[in-house]
Amino acid sequence: MTSKITIVGAGNVGAACAQRIAERGYADIVLVDIVNGLPQGKALDILQSAPLLNFDSHLIGTNSYDETANSDVVIITSGLGRKPGMTRDDLLLANMKIITGVIHNV
Repeated sequence: MTSKITIVGAGNVGAACAQRIAERGYADIVLVDIVNGLPQGKALDILQSAPLLNFDSHLIGTNSYDETANSDVVIITSGLGRKPGMTRDDLLLANMKIITGVIHNV
């Protein structure tokens, strides 16, 4: 049985994680993000590189947590970057809200 890895956050870090996991064939991958079209586009980009990089992983991009059911591993890369004038405490509180929301959905 193939393992399933969910990556929450389809930004640069999440997409890079998905790419590397796909290249190595570790598991089926679900890439999730709240931005409509972003995880789907990133998944398509990764899959289009498969013939050149010689991998055959199963990868989907979605805006729904329904696809994450029965994941063996969940990697959370979502969060805000620090903005000018933002303290580390402010950043921690903002990202804590995001992570809490993710945890309740996975």
